[in-house]
Amino acid sequence: MYRAPLKDIEFVLGELLAEQSLAARQSFPDYSPELATSILGEAARFAETVLEPLNKTGDREGAHWSATGVTAPAGFKAAYRQFVEGGWPQLGVSPDYGGQAVPQTLTTAVQEIWAAANLSFKLCPMLTHGAAHALELTGSEAQRALYLPRMVSGQWTGTMVLTEPHAGSDLGLIRTRAVPQGDRYRLFGQKIFITWGEHDYTENIVHMVLARIDGAPAGTRGISLFIVPKVLVGPDGRLGERNDVRCVSIEHKLGIHASPTCVMAFGERDGAIGYLVGEPNRGLEYMFIMMNTARLAVGLEGYAVAERAFQQAADWARSRVQGAPLGERGAASTTIVHHPDVKRMLLTMKASVEAMRALTLYAAATLDLAAHHPEPAQRAAAQARGDLLIPIVKGWCTELGIETCSLGIQVHGGMGFIEETGAAQFLRDVRITAIYEGTTGIQANDLIGRKVGRDGGAAMGALIAEMRAELERLKPAAGAAVAVRDAASEAVGLLTAATRALLAAAGASPTRAAAVAVPYLELCGLTMAGWLMARAAAMAAERDGPFYSAKLATARFYAEQLLPRTLALARIVERGWASVEGTAPELI
Repeated sequence: MYRAPLKDIEFVLGELLAEQSLAARQSFPDYSPELATSILGEAARFAETVLEPLNKTGDREGAHWSATGVTAPAGFKAAYRQFVEGGWPQLGVSPDYGGQAVPQTLTTAVQEIWAAANLSFKLCPMLTHGAAHALELTGSEAQRALYLPRMVSGQWTGTMVLTEPHAGSDLGLIRTRAVPQGDRYRLFGQKIFITWGEHDYTENIVHMVLARIDGAPAGTRGISLFIVPKVLVGPDGRLGERNDVRCVSIEHKLGIHASPTCVMAFGERDGAIGYLVGEPNRGLEYMFIMMNTARLAVGLEGYAVAERAFQQAADWARSRVQGAPLGERGAASTTIVHHPDVKRMLLTMKASVEAMRALTLYAAATLDLAAHHPEPAQRAAAQARGDLLIPIVKGWCTELGIETCSLGIQVHGGMGFIEETGAAQFLRDVRITAIYEGTTGIQANDLIGRKVGRDGGAAMGALIAEMRAELERLKPAAGAAVAVRDAASEAVGLLTAATRALLAAAGASPTRAAAVAVPYLELCGLTMAGWLMARAAAMAAERDGPFYSAKLATARFYAEQLLPRTLALARIVERGWASVEGTAPELI
């Protein structure tokens, strides 16, 4: 059974990141640590009692498609009604549209709880929030007034409709057409991989669709963004006739079975009616405005599901009796949590999750500063850092989340490979997170190109300098905290050298940098999280209680068994490009 890790979440928000969060909180007069604790507690209650019990049954049943529509598994629609009645869709949205304004750090922490309890369920409100965010930033006043209050309340849901069968991630190849007709357009085309593109939760679904207006330039320069509602909406908000948009099938997937992944047909008859958002040919630009939020939301899913996998593996190890303690002949069999390698695997899972949580919430706090710090220069610096961190959070947390969930199966042994234990579902579900919102390779290319290469490494250099300076200032008394600090300092040194090597490789040939981009991203994630774990260890060393003792032990394990990976990754970044660049495709 899932138990929301409230103690660790509150430690990260209230202690580890308290200084970063303070400046941003001034923009939220009604926000307080007590309010955050209350919201997190209610989120935990809802997740544990309503969402988590549906996770396994939803996986087994899956979503149902028919010619008349898509229905969610048993219990999901009722859970969504409770979700809406609880006011959860409003969290983190402007009060102008009926929302409750709170820092992004808090909404990120709450999203972790939803994702851990039931990833399939979490995806629908997440996408609605993303669609509403895009509309809030780029839509007209009339569009915002008509659609946003109903999306924010949960009365309607929303989707982001980008991908086409022939194009994949190359959005410049999309063919969906938009034909002008007065003050609106008629869209014709097919889209794939549309999560919750059709369902029985709500009376309407607001699709945010990328399409090309007839006569627009080729490639990404000719893409526009459109509102295409499932049911047409009158000026007064009343629903009219069904639009010419239909889900023609849902995918049969490795995981997230309860979440329908839809193939959507637009304009099978006279054309799906759509309304242009913003200016023509700026659709991709508009999508990228909200990309940080979307990628952060997917990155946290990696460690959220890993947290759930860790909890189940730990419970299993505490109850599974197998073999005598090592070195004790004739002793009675004991639970496997006492065996050294099982302890190693569980500590790897625990340390990985806590490190990913710290880095992700740090990134969210940075975005809060970028949006709300009173000083313009500080907002600009925070935005540059947030832009730098997002591909790292998205790529590293999802890849490490997959590795962590796989370890959860290993802890179970043969029983982990059996569906009845539930351990396999976490690995099946989490696997999509490294693909959603751009694969790890796309995140790594974004990191080395737009985020490190574009400014010559300035934003990365500023973060490295800050990490180094803080680690030098840390003077923990406990030996374990000192060891964590020293290991983190060594990793920062390796990242410094690797960044210089990456910039040199990029200067010589873009393909050289791309060949080591993913190892560089992983090096960044491990090192930056190591810095935060060193900060956490220094704090824990000064405090009493079982939680802080466990935090110090976990940080020490991270330093001794996970941070050494930075040695290998740095070597790959510095020298590993040649074997990629020098191998012809026909030799693979």
